[in-house]
Amino acid sequence: MTPGSLGDWLAYLEQLHPSAIDMGLERSQQVARQLGLTRPAPKVITVTGTNGKGSTCAFLAALLQAQGLKVGVYSSPHLLRYNERVQVQGVEATDVELCDAFAAVEAARGDVSLTYFEMGTLAAFWLFEQAALDVAVLEVGLGGRLDAVNLIDADLALVTSIGIDHADWLGDTRESVAFEKAGIFREGRPALCGDLDPPAPLLAQAAALDCPLWLRGREFDLLITDRNWNWLGRNGAGELVELRDLPLLDLPMENAALALQAYLLLDIAWQPEVIRSALLGTRIIGRLDRRSFNWHGKHLHLLLDVGHNPHAAQFLARRMAQRPVVGKRLAVFGLLADKELEGVVAELVGSIAEWAVAPLPTSRSRPASDLQVALQNLGAKVTSYQSVALALEAQCAHATADDEILLFGSFYCVAEALEWLTRHAKEEAANGTAG
Repeated sequence: MTPGSLGDWLAYLEQLHPSAIDMGLERSQQVARQLGLTRPAPKVITVTGTNGKGSTCAFLAALLQAQGLKVGVYSSPHLLRYNERVQVQGVEATDVELCDAFAAVEAARGDVSLTYFEMGTLAAFWLFEQAALDVAVLEVGLGGRLDAVNLIDADLALVTSIGIDHADWLGDTRESVAFEKAGIFREGRPALCGDLDPPAPLLAQAAALDCPLWLRGREFDLLITDRNWNWLGRNGAGELVELRDLPLLDLPMENAALALQAYLLLDIAWQPEVIRSALLGTRIIGRLDRRSFNWHGKHLHLLLDVGHNPHAAQFLARRMAQRPVVGKRLAVFGLLADKELEGVVAELVGSIAEWAVAPLPTSRSRPASDLQVALQNLGAKVTSYQSVALALEAQCAHATADDEILLFGSFYCVAEALEWLTRHAKEEAANGTAG
């Protein structure tokens, strides 16, 4: 029976393949041929990296849309709705559109078994072809070389950063991770890397494919000051291009720098004021996402971040140091079982006064007791709670208007917080009306 609603389709996809992750392109390539897919857009930019993929994609989309181009973005995972994964001109795909796309892929796949991610990727490509895009920006889900997104030959291939994550699939060294991520490079086509220390396998792959390679710290770079930041890069002819006195951004400016270099190589109108405005207006839910709200008469501040590995935690600690608070920082923390717990907390323990830890609403969650022990071993003050919502409420009770609550560690953690914020806002509104 063909599933009806989007929820039905997603439930169907979850049980379609024996394993959630099954790396390889053969199945997706076969179904793509049967589906008649060609390219999701005339220009395709593929983005991979250990951290920073989402913000780099968002910056690229904003820059391109500011020039009147029709842009599609495919990303993963989502926070609250699957629809977030497929966007055209910043608008999420509707339930009906996604259901139509899944039905098209289902009809084409025959007896080929596809994973949840493979079905979703092919559905996104099908929708993008229908939308008549100018540019498609594709975020790799896992690794690069064997990820379903890599079905498409990218005109520009971007690697944001290289750290150790998903070690079961990508290996436990930066070299093995770099090899997998460099798998998105294509012969003779530009490749860009935002990591200041790209491992040898990435450089070797670019050389083997004769890819023009733009490296941060060599062909492009940025300088951040207390008041602004400056960017410089080189166009396809090797000529120096600069942008000075750019406004400081909430999202990582390192990723904005990478997006700017990619944009420059597309040979689109270079209008500094339009570029500034596009960068400044770029936002992503759950990434260095600051919120303010009222809690029992107190005005509180919350920082949401989906960072869940040591590299992301290090960046988060650095950004918090750049934006000190008058009071103290309180943390709400949850983590998946396959993430490097000790490496994450070691980066942030010195920035946090008190921790509240909780399990995530998934069977993949690391127990809160593990989080508590790891933090206590580092001398942290920590309390365990039964859910993210209860942990957040406890920190709200402790916090003052001068404090900041940091909630981080997983997409699951941030999603729980966003749902809690929505419920709380409705309760506040109801209480206000009643009063």
